[in-house]
Amino acid sequence: MRLATWNVNSALSRLPRLLPWLDERAPDVVCLQETKLSDEAFAETFDEPLREGGYEVAHVGEGRWNGVALLSRVGLDDVVRALPGVPSFGDAVEARAVTATCGGLRVTSVYVPNGRTPDDPHYAYKLEWLAALAASVTDPATTVIAGDMNIAPADADVWDLTQFVDSTHVTPQERKALTALQDTGLHDVVRDRWPSERIYTYWDYRAGRFHQDKGMRIDLVLAGSDPAGRVRAAWIDRQARKGKGPSDHAPVMVDLDTAPDGDLGPVVPPPSARK
Repeated sequence: MRLATWNVNSALSRLPRLLPWLDERAPDVVCLQETKLSDEAFAETFDEPLREGGYEVAHVGEGRWNGVALLSRVGLDDVVRALPGVPSFGDAVEARAVTATCGGLRVTSVYVPNGRTPDDPHYAYKLEWLAALAASVTDPATTVIAGDMNIAPADADVWDLTQFVDSTHVTPQERKALTALQDTGLHDVVRDRWPSERIYTYWDYRAGRFHQDKGMRIDLVLAGSDPAGRVRAAWIDRQARKGKGPSDHAPVMVDLDTAPDGDLGPVVPPPSARK
């Protein structure tokens, strides 16, 4: 089984890339974030071609912002469209999580709130949201939580920590909340496989940061003992961040049981030399 997670930063904008990428990489389960579409708009554009590709679809959207989806060729059962006990921001429960059973695993696609700045109400909301995510893990052995966590787990997951002083994504409170999530019994499978490599999943569009490999690792696959013990390859599909009209994130790929492309990684193709 091949699992993938990708923050596409607008599914419509990524339409010319997403469908060919699915054909090329052939993931069995895909977690998407930032679709930025309503359920109706997503279905109108994507349901037919995804069905032709063998995928069942669960999408939770709200239009201009957020939006998550699960695509599966190995079953899509018991769909839950929000986290239990999830906090709202303002008057709305945002479209940030969708869960289903896929191939015997309980998979959740998540788009964790950004937090904006540590003194913004959105930051407190982020921490509350992460607590709800941790509380949602009831059977950690078969759980997979994948998506844009908007947290760099360690200093090594940021290209230059001095650029993030007084910023979100690297604060002790966020990292503590992420650790609490992992302490439910989940493994950061990419870092487990590549404990000391430079690995990023996000590069800002500005100032040529992708070409200089000035990025962050904020897209994670957290897996319980069953899927974590079956990992045969774990890698970042950097190819999907190259070329015309990319997302600012690259897909994270995890192969269970077999590795169709071999033990790739950690980043494919290798990153540019840091400048």
